[in-house]
Amino acid sequence: MQYTLAHLKKGETAVITDVSSTEIPLKLLEMGCLPGNTVQLLQVAPFTDPIYLNINGSHVAIRKETAQLILIEKSTL
Repeated sequence: MQYTLAHLKKGETAVITDVSSTEIPLKLLEMGCLPGNTVQLLQVAPFTDPIYLNINGSHVAIRKETAQLILIEKSTL
C-alpha cells in the first residue's frame, strides 16, 4: 500500500519518498519537503484540515489535499 502524508497520525514519523506531482507548491519544496527528508505530524486542525508538520526542523501547515500528493514510508521506530 502506498502511504501519503495524509495517512499519518499525530506523533507518527515518516520519510518522504516521492513529491513528483506538479500540484505541490514550490514553496513547500523549498522548505524541505523533498525525498529522503523526515516528516512528523505534530497537530491536526479541527475538521482535520490543515495538518501541522515538522519537516527536517521546519514547521509547516498544509492542506490534506496537498498531503495526499506526497508519498511516504512510515517509520517503524
